[in-house]
This record gives sequence, C-alpha cells and structure tokens, in this order.
Amino acid sequence: MAALYVQLVFVTKFRRGVLTGKHLDTLGEVFASVCADLGAELVELDGEDDHVHLLVAYPPQVAVARLVNSLKGVSARRLRQRYRVRTHRGHLWSSSYFASSAGGAPLETLRAYIRQQHTPGRPG
Repeated sequence: MAALYVQLVFVTKFRRGVLTGKHLDTLGEVFASVCADLGAELVELDGEDDHVHLLVAYPPQVAVARLVNSLKGVSARRLRQRYRVRTHRGHLWSSSYFASSAGGAPLETLRAYIRQQHTPGRPG
C-alpha cells in the first residue's frame, strides 16, 4: 500500500521564540522515533525559534490527528526532560496545528520549502 504524505506545522505556545538549533536536532530524533512507532517516516524537518515544519509519510490506517497528538506530546515531554525550555504552564506547543495533504506537489519542492526555514543558530 502506498504511503500518504502530510506537511505539518506546529507553533510554540503564544509563538514564543524558545527553540534553538540544538532543540531542533533533538526534535528531529524524537519525531523520527515517534513516526517509526506508528509505521510512518519523517521525511524532512526544519523550523525557526517559534515553529517547526515536518513532512511525514504515513500509512493510510493512521489518522493524522493521532499522528499529531503523538508527535506533539512525546516531543514536548522529551524536550523538557533534556533541556530547560521556557514553556507556558508546562505547554510547549500551541493546541492548534497546520496539516496539508502533500499528494499534489512534488515532494522535492516541499522538502526545499521546509529547508528554507531560518534555523536558529545556523547561517541561513
């Protein structure tokens, strides 16, 4: 069965600029692990100090909402365990998210768009 592709954007609570390049590296590891647990694959990840963009290939039987809840929940918990991240009342991510089906656009175009984010602490 063919995988479906979704572009996801998560923003920090109140768009606080709390993420660093090191945080994004850790988020990449965590997101990849969570995706693997659900039979999905993290294709691309980048972001800025107040949001992240992900491109995920996932099996049709996994609901996007379940994927998002797992990604946001586990990543917030792991980031707080490893770093001293400024959160609002223990919440790293805003409760909302952006999800867009990536079936129509060429994947390389989406990957290039995600790579264009101005990662904190990296020249760009």
